[in-house]
Amino acid sequence: MKYKRVLLKLSGEALMGNQKFGIDTERLAQYTQEIKKVVDEGIQLAIVIGGGNIYRGIQAEKMGIDRVQGDHMGMLATLINSMALQSALEKLGVQTRLMSAIQMQQICEPYIRRRAIRHLEKGRVVIFGAGTGNPFFTTDSAASLRAIEIEADVVLKGTRVDGVYSSDPEKNPNAKRYHSLSFDEVYAKGLHVMDMTAFTLCKENKLPIIVFDMNMPGNLLKIVKGDEIGTLIF
Repeated sequence: MKYKRVLLKLSGEALMGNQKFGIDTERLAQYTQEIKKVVDEGIQLAIVIGGGNIYRGIQAEKMGIDRVQGDHMGMLATLINSMALQSALEKLGVQTRLMSAIQMQQICEPYIRRRAIRHLEKGRVVIFGAGTGNPFFTTDSAASLRAIEIEADVVLKGTRVDGVYSSDPEKNPNAKRYHSLSFDEVYAKGLHVMDMTAFTLCKENKLPIIVFDMNMPGNLLKIVKGDEIGTLIF
């Protein structure tokens, strides 16, 4: 295996499937099957999932809600997704721990770095909920931060496209897909991989990112084995 400890970043929108809102049970089942294959190979896996399928903090201002309050609402949305993911994984017999940056002792553990690493060492999937616990930071930033803290080998950003393109491939059929890019090339070309805070965290800590199509069965396992899938940013 090329990677021993990985952090998987999933968007909340990915869980919607073909719906306009909420959680698509078929998509959730697909993702958990893919995750189980990786765990069964002995890979240590942590997950950060967004909440955009339920609520986005940035919507708050349009609704007249204070941005800080809205961002906290968005953090709670990530916990709903995290709990759904946890339940689906445990139905498959995968041991999990849900850790939250906002304390909710009745439903999850508080985030403690050393405890998170110990869970990973014991083969448990660790799901990090509630982002960083701070407003104005995205779940991309949470993914980068947690990956650095747990000393992950790579951040795997699961999307609905098969890598990073020169422009939006859904709008431009002539968009070029990149097999690999340096962090500096991403900056120079003005490509959007993660938000700038998250991306800079990875760059400064020399943590590679792989952007790939999570909806393609088998991709997740192939990547941890070392197959060249998606776009590697290093």
